[in-house]
Amino acid sequence: MGAVAVTASTSGMADSEAVIRLYRSEDKIQPRAVDGFYARWRWAFVALTQAVFYGLPWLSWGGRQAVLFDLGARRFYIFGLVLYPQDFVYLAALLMVSAFGLFLFTAVAGRVWCGYACPQTVYTEMFMAVERWFEGDRMARLRLDKAPWSLGKLWRKAGKQAVWIALGLWTGFTFVGYFTPIHTLMAEVLSLGVSPWESFWVLFYGFATYGNAGYMREQVCKYMCPYARFQSAMFDRDTLIVSYDTERGEPRGRNALRGKKAEAQARTAAVGDCIDCGLCVQVCPTGIDIRKGLQYECIGCAACIDVCDGVMDKMSTPRGLIRYDTENGLEQHLSRAQRWRRVFRPRVLVYSAVLLLIISAMLYSLASRHSFR
Repeated sequence: MGAVAVTASTSGMADSEAVIRLYRSEDKIQPRAVDGFYARWRWAFVALTQAVFYGLPWLSWGGRQAVLFDLGARRFYIFGLVLYPQDFVYLAALLMVSAFGLFLFTAVAGRVWCGYACPQTVYTEMFMAVERWFEGDRMARLRLDKAPWSLGKLWRKAGKQAVWIALGLWTGFTFVGYFTPIHTLMAEVLSLGVSPWESFWVLFYGFATYGNAGYMREQVCKYMCPYARFQSAMFDRDTLIVSYDTERGEPRGRNALRGKKAEAQARTAAVGDCIDCGLCVQVCPTGIDIRKGLQYECIGCAACIDVCDGVMDKMSTPRGLIRYDTENGLEQHLSRAQRWRRVFRPRVLVYSAVLLLIISAMLYSLASRHSFR
């Protein structure tokens, strides 16, 4: 842990030394598994994005790889489209589309990209699934970490690491397969004839996947990703975010109520719907407490919504104590129809117009371009 010592002197007092901590050590976050509507959507996006990423290089088109960025030949094949170095303006346009698309989705629905489709989220979900398969759910993993080393612990840890490494290497191999014909690359791997540069990029991308999804996880979202820091500039009071209904949930404590039935009912009336079970914190991949309000660490994955809805079902109270809502929606008790009407506000319309303009210009340019011979 880094620290800087600062000495301050005041008249009539002895010199005192204050230590400013630059880094804060934190315990490893062990998220609890959760099932529900939004969890199923997250896994649907995992399946969709990885089917595209892992499957696309193996597709053929016109006797060649369907998607191939051939740096040596300076040709970029995207199905029937062939791009050359002078066409890099389309790359700039694609980056602009991605940026304004992100701005638009963020203004409307917060960090929905982070929670469902970001590669860091997707691969973390995959690596955590492997971890649960070998080591069990949250409490089992905590017990295993504290337990002394044994043959059972060794094979569980080793098995997890083996699958993680294999998944990371396969991801690196697939990534390189977008730049080197993947069938040729596979033959080189099987014959141990992979070139140094190809080997480097397979190992580099594989190690990055292994490290980020296996170990760094929420640290990437909280400290390395710039999006977490500037997202607030794109939020407003009508942005849909994961929200805790303080008015309905506070004061907490129904879980701790004990006593006779009549007394319990009287005491229950004085507290909110939140039973303070802490499950919303246990399932959070970044370890935050959504009941403290909007925090930059929240990636909008809605795991806390799923688990809280399950608790509300068991308590026979309405769902939605934690839900996707807007600040104005919470404060003014807006209906769903009223919230939808507020979607079409100036910021969203500007982002949409710019996005539509860029996409239209790019498509027109692609349709009217002449083949280079």
